[in-house]
Amino acid sequence: MKRTCTSLMLAGSLLAGGQAMAGDLLQWQNNSLTYLYGKDFQVNPRIQQTVTFEHADAWKYGDNFFFLDKIFYNGEKDFNAGPNTYYGEFQPRISLGKVLDQKIEFGPVKDVLLAMTYEFGEGDTESYLIGPGFDLAIPGFDYFQLNFYQRHTEGSRPGDNVWQITPVWSYTIPVGDSNILIDGFMDWVVDNDSNSKGDYHANLHFNPQVKYDLGKALNIGEKQLYVGVEYDYWSDKYGIKDSQYFKTDQSNTSFLVKFHF
Repeated sequence: MKRTCTSLMLAGSLLAGGQAMAGDLLQWQNNSLTYLYGKDFQVNPRIQQTVTFEHADAWKYGDNFFFLDKIFYNGEKDFNAGPNTYYGEFQPRISLGKVLDQKIEFGPVKDVLLAMTYEFGEGDTESYLIGPGFDLAIPGFDYFQLNFYQRHTEGSRPGDNVWQITPVWSYTIPVGDSNILIDGFMDWVVDNDSNSKGDYHANLHFNPQVKYDLGKALNIGEKQLYVGVEYDYWSDKYGIKDSQYFKTDQSNTSFLVKFHF
């Protein structure tokens, strides 16, 4: 299964890369840089600064999302990673409606997709996810995705063959001469797993951002410059069960600045 996931994501990457050679494949793309500063993190050092690069696009046969975090621990050192680390994900999805060149719609569902994710970072963090995805038409939302993944860890660490449910959303609220954008995701791993290497506990990671379109308010460009906050709630972070001896339930708010280009 891991080889299958890798092959499918490589195929998606190659197809997306073909956009440079065949411009008609690319429908739209967006890139951004985000700066985050927050306190009260768990497991890792409590104060963190993060710089994030994000890329999103839609193309003839699906869509892609990629992000890479560079995380700094404000002079402290993480037990495993040292004073800083990195983490990223590549998330290609293949649209059945686009591949078959016909609408696949029923109820609130406006498309069905094959959803995949490759997670990577410093240390033993690689995982491959694959499963069905759905684009939903929900009144008021700019978009709403619902993806179901089976997780496959690289190597022998626990957390293999467990299911994850991931909604992703965006909602815009007009405010005066500008807008407030509320977007984000939730990763809900619903299963436990244990092996000779240890235990992996079901966990929920809820990560919305609330951002004010400062660029639009200042008349320097809509949907380009945002300021706001990111809320991060993660129960049993990294699949480590919270206890009185080792706290892994995380709830913190970070200040953010985000620039799209």
